[in-house]
Amino acid sequence: MSAATWRYLSLGGFGCALLALSGLYPPTKRLVLNTTASAPIGFYWLAGPGVVEGDLALVRPPTDLARWMARRRYLPLNVPLIKHVAATDGRTVCGDRQRLLIDGQAVAKMRDHDRLGRRLTPFNGCRRLKRGEVLLLNARAPDSFDGRYFGPLTRQTIVGRLVPLWTWDG
Repeated sequence: MSAATWRYLSLGGFGCALLALSGLYPPTKRLVLNTTASAPIGFYWLAGPGVVEGDLALVRPPTDLARWMARRRYLPLNVPLIKHVAATDGRTVCGDRQRLLIDGQAVAKMRDHDRLGRRLTPFNGCRRLKRGEVLLLNARAPDSFDGRYFGPLTRQTIVGRLVPLWTWDG
């Protein structure tokens, strides 16, 4: 048998083995495409469920928040958010309607209106995050709808940690 024939048969056998394995181990959705400006546009890999401060996370917002965002056309219903984990349990988060502070350090400015002129209600007050709570924030995107406005969420809303694969500035 020639080397070329052996190569083709080997590749074909490998492909058949992969197909057979995919029936035993159903694929999970791991590739994520971000098309919003609040995080770099591009492709991300869903790496796993555990997140720490600073990680980029894929987030399923609570139903009421998801519906509100869909009504405002921020994001279609049932489409997850991509946000950075800015603070976790034990950290103190404060909002004064102009800026957001974590442990006394200003981390983001707040706006009264979105880019279409609709009123926003910034997170107001101070609170220490309880166990299982996170504050999600894309501080580098001033127009991002994030924890500046909806406040802390529970860790149960986090699908997993995202790793950038191929991103670009829009």
